[in-house]
Amino acid sequence: MSLQVEKLEKGMAKLTIEVPAEQFDAAVKTVYNRNKGRFNIPGFRKGKAPQVMIEKMYGAGIFYEDAANAVIDESYPKAVEECEEEITSSPEINVVQIGKGQPFIYEATVALKPEVTLGEYKGVEVEKAEAVVTDEDVEAEIASARKKNGRLIPIEDGPIEDGDNTVIDFTGTIDGKKFDGGSGTDYPLLIGSHSFIDTFEEQLIGKKAGETCEVQVTFPEEYHAPELAGKPAVFEVTIKEVRRNELPELNDEFASEVSDFETLDEYRADVRKKLQEKKDREAAAKNEDRVIEKVIENAQMEIPQAMIETQARGMVEDYARRLQSQGLNINDYMKYTGMTPEKLVEQMTPEATRRIKTRLVLEKVVETENVQVSDEALEKRLDEMAESYQIEPAKLKEMMGDAQKEQIREDLKVQAAIDFLVAEAKLA
Repeated sequence: MSLQVEKLEKGMAKLTIEVPAEQFDAAVKTVYNRNKGRFNIPGFRKGKAPQVMIEKMYGAGIFYEDAANAVIDESYPKAVEECEEEITSSPEINVVQIGKGQPFIYEATVALKPEVTLGEYKGVEVEKAEAVVTDEDVEAEIASARKKNGRLIPIEDGPIEDGDNTVIDFTGTIDGKKFDGGSGTDYPLLIGSHSFIDTFEEQLIGKKAGETCEVQVTFPEEYHAPELAGKPAVFEVTIKEVRRNELPELNDEFASEVSDFETLDEYRADVRKKLQEKKDREAAAKNEDRVIEKVIENAQMEIPQAMIETQARGMVEDYARRLQSQGLNINDYMKYTGMTPEKLVEQMTPEATRRIKTRLVLEKVVETENVQVSDEALEKRLDEMAESYQIEPAKLKEMMGDAQKEQIREDLKVQAAIDFLVAEAKLA
């Protein structure tokens, strides 16, 4: 394999990769052997036709596409490794020459890691994020704990109130006709959850268990089902159950049940302490963000569009995996929300750009300040990862390759650069 690199405008480069004819011909042979059973050639039993006969009947290039993909999959990673430039995007492939008995030549257009020129980065001035816990914050946290520890009691005769748990049957119609998804039986509905459209839940307030009532709503203009968007609907609703969350008394007994403390005063003090710790963490994160944002603002760089698109597509793939872990399919998600792959990438683009700028600037600070991470610090981080994954540290280190360990070292350098910038910043 041979490689030529030509730098283009706007941070792009063209890699011209030439694969020997013997390697391409071998790939064609492999594809033939894998697929020959699919062809029916007169005079030959299925799967027994020679390669030359299949090519004669279906064209000389019948196996070229699959062979080219196999050769590219094998040769491109080697070209990236051989290339002295740092590639930051997926390649755009263009086949230049393909044919039996001749070298396979293709071009890969890629984005390169852009140069970053740091402006002022030490001692930048930003507004300091405050971490203040108010009495209202403490009481709201305690109120939330009371709500979680309440018990649902049936309301047989009283009217529905906001926050009540109900079970309903409902049938919806538009212009007197039922529509898909407009009916439900034994449906649990928390009043005030806004899980139903428009003022559906509000119209149930004041009604009682056992009642049947009519609810009139209008679907939003941007509703995911176009056939319903903007249309008025009428629902016949039967209220089958009403339950209300009865809160426990706010006293020492409650404190001892929900915490390790015997008195309400001790519990309240602990709530304040934990809220303060949380707000301190949030303020520290905000300070980091503000300092980094200022350093980025002072820096200069030109990011190739292909690099941004690759980052955004990667974020969409991560999002799809998160949905999958929750039992949701990305295609179903797009169907119900009216999204498309292109819209998702577009939606992710601003955050993708921010992430790229952040990483580039921090890596430049690492380089400029010659930030180093000791082997001991790396070992400590690996031990922490092993603990979080509930695996023996030695086993984790054995599973990891040198490249993965080096990436963790680089991530630690970036975090050290963040700590350096925050320490040097002027927080007013």
